[in-house]
Amino acid sequence: MAVDDAPLPDESEFDPIEAIGVRTGRNLRRLRTRRGYSLDRLAKLSGVSRAMLGQIETGKSSPTLSILSKISAALEVPCGSLIVEAEEDGTAVLTRASAKILYGSDGKFQTRALFPFESDRTVEFYEVRIAPHHTEKAEAHRHGTVENIVVAVGTIEIIVGKQAPYILGEGDAIVFEANVPHVYRNMTSGDALFYLVSTFREAVHI
Repeated sequence: MAVDDAPLPDESEFDPIEAIGVRTGRNLRRLRTRRGYSLDRLAKLSGVSRAMLGQIETGKSSPTLSILSKISAALEVPCGSLIVEAEEDGTAVLTRASAKILYGSDGKFQTRALFPFESDRTVEFYEVRIAPHHTEKAEAHRHGTVENIVVAVGTIEIIVGKQAPYILGEGDAIVFEANVPHVYRNMTSGDALFYLVSTFREAVHI
């Protein structure tokens, strides 16, 4: 059996944390096949190996934030489209216990999706935590993506492309075009927390 057609695991058989990886695999295959991409084609477009893509789809590997970003850019969808599940009605309660948290840099960078899945979406909302003095580098997002950040706890340094650094304290906010590489750095000795809203200028149909 080709990896492209390998059976997908049943999400209900896993605990909530493992289920996120399974759900990501299902979403990845759904988005990939809707575009008519083979694993080889998506590997070339994303720069993520075919083997890794296959492991993600079958729930055998949990992707890092960096890998998710590369895949979502290749598929031209918001990153959140790969990790969240469908809701059956217009109201959704997102409990902390069932939070969909992504970990990067060995757990030093954490993001929690604060929005439910929608097939046509122009905005995503995240809670982001950064470990003390950690620097997280983000790759350029697809053209038209705008990030709006407000700091809740700590002091954050933001570097957008080749611009001079911006220093944000608690309550400070920034809006910038995110189609260039950018950096988030926690300048304090404690965990920092900020909220991130990503806006896409054109609706994403998936």
